[in-house]
Amino acid sequence: MCTPRFRIGSSSVPRALITGITGQDGRYVAQLLAGKGYEVFGMVRGQANPKAQMVQDETPELELVEGDLQDLSSLIAVVEQVQPDEVYNLGAISFVALSFRQPELTADITGLGVLRMLEAIRVVGGSSGNRVRFYQASSSEMFGKVRETPQTETTPFHPRSPYGAAKVFGHYTTVNYREAYNLYACSGICFNHESPKRGLEFVSRKITSGVARIKLGLQDRIALGNLDAARDWGFAGDFAEAMWLMLQQDAPDDYVVATGETHTVRELLDLAFGAVGIDDWSGYVESDPRFLRPAEVDILTGDASKARRKLGWEPRTTFKELVESMVVSDLAAESARRPA
Repeated sequence: MCTPRFRIGSSSVPRALITGITGQDGRYVAQLLAGKGYEVFGMVRGQANPKAQMVQDETPELELVEGDLQDLSSLIAVVEQVQPDEVYNLGAISFVALSFRQPELTADITGLGVLRMLEAIRVVGGSSGNRVRFYQASSSEMFGKVRETPQTETTPFHPRSPYGAAKVFGHYTTVNYREAYNLYACSGICFNHESPKRGLEFVSRKITSGVARIKLGLQDRIALGNLDAARDWGFAGDFAEAMWLMLQQDAPDDYVVATGETHTVRELLDLAFGAVGIDDWSGYVESDPRFLRPAEVDILTGDASKARRKLGWEPRTTFKELVESMVVSDLAAESARRPA
């Protein structure tokens, strides 16, 4: 197992900067690092971020700072202010369907945003920039129309969306800054990872929230796209640990983070509806062509052998446990919203 670079309780308290702090991954990473004794800084865009209070309630130790992945000068200012030991770049336009509707914005934030953050680290750090360790949230969507199954760190990329293409740019930019400037910069090629903190627009949470609302009589049907799409689904909390472990190694590298198991949307529906005692969900789900992608990614399966071998990382949460925990969480949330 990995030995942390910092000894908690020593005179040197590690400092971490997280972009995308209000998203699922940012929230899990913040909680993980705060639990390890880090000083944690989360970057938010603008003064009236509607989720700012939520993340501070979850992680009281968190300090919010203002910055924007579309603005290099603001990133330079943030890095100068925080003086981080570790940077977790989790900010992105991360909803694939939205990337088809707003491809330029996706390229600017999800792709060029990586370049700007790495450049800010390089400019502020100078010769000491090598002290900062950088994590880039790469994605299994980079594989797209897969060339081989399962996918590893050496599998060629063939993205099938503006999001996937932007992630490829960010991934290779991270490699370039590592090789050109000797920065400690690494990427986690993360396959789908879900949790009760997942946004409602994502298919996993759309299903578990919809199931909870159907059980409570608040909704009749769930409209979905391709029910046969197959993904390697893991728990975001487990993946957050892998992200941290990558920055504790002697040398930077890139790692696939995945469970190695593939499940279809139909299987997800089976488990979600089964969690509320509904065995036949066919009358509650409709296939809506509006939710089909212009270019579909049919199947993704990750091989995380390298992460297991070098990081000592293992996913701890099964697919069944993940889906059922999300349904239970959504049932509790929807019940709390109902009038007494």
